[in-house]
Amino acid sequence: MILADKIIALRRQRGWSQEELAGQLGVSRQAVSKWESASAIPDLERILKMSQIFEVSTDYLLKEELEELEISVDGGTEPEEGVKSVSLEEASSFMEQKKRHALSQAIAIAAYTLCPVFLIFLSGYSELASARISEEAAAGIGLVVLLLIIGVATVVVVLNDARLEKYEYLKKGHFRLQYGVEGIVKKRQEEIGVFYRTCVAAGIFLLITAALPIFLVMIFLGENEFLGVIAVDVMLMLVAMGIFLIVWSGEEWGACQILLREGEFTPEEQSRKPIFKIYWCVVTAIYLGISFWTFDWHRTWIIWPCAGVLSGALRVILRMRRDAKSNL
Repeated sequence: MILADKIIALRRQRGWSQEELAGQLGVSRQAVSKWESASAIPDLERILKMSQIFEVSTDYLLKEELEELEISVDGGTEPEEGVKSVSLEEASSFMEQKKRHALSQAIAIAAYTLCPVFLIFLSGYSELASARISEEAAAGIGLVVLLLIIGVATVVVVLNDARLEKYEYLKKGHFRLQYGVEGIVKKRQEEIGVFYRTCVAAGIFLLITAALPIFLVMIFLGENEFLGVIAVDVMLMLVAMGIFLIVWSGEEWGACQILLREGEFTPEEQSRKPIFKIYWCVVTAIYLGISFWTFDWHRTWIIWPCAGVLSGALRVILRMRRDAKSNL
């Protein structure tokens, strides 16, 4: 018994017309008609809503054979020890949480790139003859702003991680999806695919072209140090915008990849995560050490793009090494 037939049967059991069911689900009658003719599939939210108003489980709606549900949840096999079975409700809740905090997470991550902008500006401004602020005061104010931005951004990231702590088992891959959930997640991934790829393309374009302001100042305005400082700030803003777009669009996409174990969330990629955690901790320590030692904050930012390029190279080397081993 397929989903379309179950919707028809459950609706008729309650004596509802297609219009009445559509009203309760917040959709048009035509949408219900398409579901019942099997020419369209309800989205995740509507399936959850139907399970509530019909007082049945999502498993019942998604399983084609009710007898199979009584035998087992996943094709007659018992779940492995320590492996959690993820229902449609759990998968939906996880994706909704990721979508809900995507904006704040993207702003916080972009803020790490933006944090030295005010310090760089004040440092350049203090060197002008007409400036009414000393270099020491400019550095002090800039550092206070920088540390406040880092502090607030870190709090936001930590709070977002805390809200998702109960889903940590998903990131570790210790789960299996119940029957029908994979199809729903793939459908959602297809729905957001165009938006995600557009944002990533725009973000990559901003990251690649971010250095253009510096080159334009060098070509057309010569060796004007203050305009050079402004160009550096504009570059960092463009980088932050690119990072924002990639992170903002990638949160819900990443949730789908986690559930489907795709991309960086395949078992092979997960085994590399500790390497990159150590790598970025070392990079952060080097950045802070050099910056506080030299107080040359308007130049030490170059560590981050260099570290990003090295990170990409490291990923490629590890992937080539894995592929070489698999071919032996």
